[in-house]
Amino acid sequence: MGSKIIFLDVDGTLVSYENKVPDSALTAIHEAQKNGHKIYTVTGRSKAEMYDYILDIGFDGYIGGNGSYVESEDEVLLHRTLTGPEARSIVDWLAERNLEYYLESNARLFGSPGLEDRGESTVQQYVDYKGKAGADKMTVRKVFPDMIFGEDPYRSDINKISFILDSYEDYLVAKARFPELKVGTWGGAGEKALFGDIALKDITKATAIDILLEHLDKDIGDTLAFGDAKVDIPMIDHCSVGVAMGNGGQEIKETADYITDDVENDGLYNAFRHFGLI
Repeated sequence: MGSKIIFLDVDGTLVSYENKVPDSALTAIHEAQKNGHKIYTVTGRSKAEMYDYILDIGFDGYIGGNGSYVESEDEVLLHRTLTGPEARSIVDWLAERNLEYYLESNARLFGSPGLEDRGESTVQQYVDYKGKAGADKMTVRKVFPDMIFGEDPYRSDINKISFILDSYEDYLVAKARFPELKVGTWGGAGEKALFGDIALKDITKATAIDILLEHLDKDIGDTLAFGDAKVDIPMIDHCSVGVAMGNGGQEIKETADYITDDVENDGLYNAFRHFGLI
C-alpha cells in the first residue's frame, strides 16, 4: 500500500467522551506513521482545546475550528477568524437573549460570566446522552480545564463561538439573525442539540482537507477519514474512504464506507488493521 493521508476527528473518534485516548489508538497511530502514513486531526476544537495529552501523540498536523485553521508540520496554511465587529455582534445578541457562551480562539477559551453555573447541567446531559457513567459528577471546568472567565469578550481572534441552547428555538433564532454566518448545533447521542455554535460560512472540514492536500501535493484518492458525528459527514463523504465509529450517529454511519467499533473498543486500531495501514 502506498502512503496515505489519514484524517481523525477528535471527540468520539480519537478520544472517548471522558477525554481519554485508548492505548490501542496510540499504537495504531504510531505504527501507521512508521509505515509512512501521515495523520492529521480534524476537529471542531480550536487549538486552545488541543491539550498536551493530544498534541504529545505527535500528529503530522492539525485542522481546527471545523476547517477554519490548517497546520502541517508546524506551518500554518490557513487561519480565518470572525472579524471583531462580527464577534461583538454575536456576543451582544447572546447577552440580550441571556444565553451563556464561550469564545474559541487558538490561544485560549473564554467563558461568559454565568457559563460555569448554567453550563453544569448541560455538560452533564452531554455525558449522559453519550451513554457514559459519572455524568452527575461532570462540571464545566472538568470539560474545559483551561477556560478563562471574566475576560473582555470583545475580541478579534475568535474562530467560533459556542453557546448553550435553552431551547431549540435559540438555534432557529440565531440562524435567522446571522444569515451571513454558519450556525450549527452539537450535543449528545442522536445529535441532540445541547449547544449552538456560530462560525464563518463556507468553511468545512472538507474544504480544509483540500487546502492541505494541495500543500502536500497529494490526491484525494490517497485519503481516509474517521468521524462520529454529523459535522464529520463532509469529510467522510469527501475522502476516498470514510469510516464511522461504532459510537457514531446514524447519519454518519449511513454515509460511511465502513463502520468500525466504538472508540473505547479499539475502533481506530481495528479499522487501521482492516485497511492495511498497520
